[in-house]
Amino acid sequence: MEFRYLPMTETDKKEMLHSIGVKSTDELFSDIPDNVRFKGELDLKNPVNEYELKKELTAMANKNANLKQYSSFLGAGVYDHFIPSVVDHVISRSEFYTAYTPYQPEISQGELQAIFEFQTMISELTGMPVANSSMYDGGTSLAEAVNLSAAQTKKKKVLVSKSVHPESRAVIETYARGQGVEIVEIGLIDGLTDLKQLDEELDDTIAGVVVQYPNFFGQIEPLQKIEELIKQQKKTMFIVSSNPLALGYLTPPGEFGADIVVGDTQVFGIPAQFGGPHCGYFATTEKLMRKVPGRLVGQTKDEDGVRGFVLTLQAREQHIRRDKATSNICSNQALNALASSVAMSSIGKQGIKKMATLNMQKARYAKSRMKEANLEVVFESPFFNEFVVKLSSSVDDINNKLFNKGIIGGYDLERDYPELKGHMLVAVTEIRSKEEIDTFVKELGDING
Repeated sequence: MEFRYLPMTETDKKEMLHSIGVKSTDELFSDIPDNVRFKGELDLKNPVNEYELKKELTAMANKNANLKQYSSFLGAGVYDHFIPSVVDHVISRSEFYTAYTPYQPEISQGELQAIFEFQTMISELTGMPVANSSMYDGGTSLAEAVNLSAAQTKKKKVLVSKSVHPESRAVIETYARGQGVEIVEIGLIDGLTDLKQLDEELDDTIAGVVVQYPNFFGQIEPLQKIEELIKQQKKTMFIVSSNPLALGYLTPPGEFGADIVVGDTQVFGIPAQFGGPHCGYFATTEKLMRKVPGRLVGQTKDEDGVRGFVLTLQAREQHIRRDKATSNICSNQALNALASSVAMSSIGKQGIKKMATLNMQKARYAKSRMKEANLEVVFESPFFNEFVVKLSSSVDDINNKLFNKGIIGGYDLERDYPELKGHMLVAVTEIRSKEEIDTFVKELGDING
């Protein structure tokens, strides 16, 4: 067959149509009114053989910029971190690569143990007693937390800091609209949540307060002060979205009284890969264990006393009583969760702390070099591995010029914060070398004038 990558032949089509009792493909669409059907031919290229197709797709793929050829200072939720080579070796094994939700524990022990280890490591990082077996990504995990707070407290208003990732805030708005939850945004002062406004907005109608730690600008939010404000309201829940790598160094949110800690484990073992797919985590208190979206894997013993793993908790409402469900997530990101588990295990407890420390040290080196180059760094509060630089012209234009020099520049904050026109969010991870940082600062300074 000339088009080997298209498995359907004309004979196959005729046999299928005959089996279902119709004479033509058009008859399959007879229920669709004629006036809304597309007439004519679609504006598509003519088909080519397999060799030509692969050649064309390869040429298109080669136009993409990749992180092996460019040094990247772009973060804003997706980061270029070291990934141990063992990660790809493990997740490429067929028993993991093709695995689905492990409903049958007797044949899914490897998958269940991997998820159990993921939960355990997330609990240790966040300082929370319970973590689930992963979510789609950090944004949807945070939105699930908002809906849980509203359902648990029977209140319909949630306060969300504007220092939370803009895309996550958009996801929250979408989820909240369906549940009739009102979202009130709390403004910023010097890149941090406005605590005065937060205090003024807090009352007994608030279901939860959402902050990010470190926040979207890389700044470290004062969780202790925020928690002191929140605990004045007995039922209001404290929700923290957190970069798990930063928790290798920073005090975990669980020690500040957080009720729910969520985030994205892309920083562990998951490449940038054009923004997805990622892996969200959801950690909480024992009190909320049965309200957690998704599922939990637990450790047990079989009849012979041998250690085994099972799905101990999952909200059946997600499958059979959807009108009463707190969440409709019915699958998880098992393969990406496995990648993160393998990465965390490979790097190790002390390795993660060292990795987080390197991020902080290199980001501070970049910040000091920028000040030496007369580039204006805004926000002087403690930060993790991202900071904001004010430039004299369009960030978009500057990034185009940096790109021509083999550098992927930082994030243009004007896209989400009009008041921050000309401000660039710069991310510096542990794999950026001194030479790369120095070159970036020099080129940025020269272009900025």
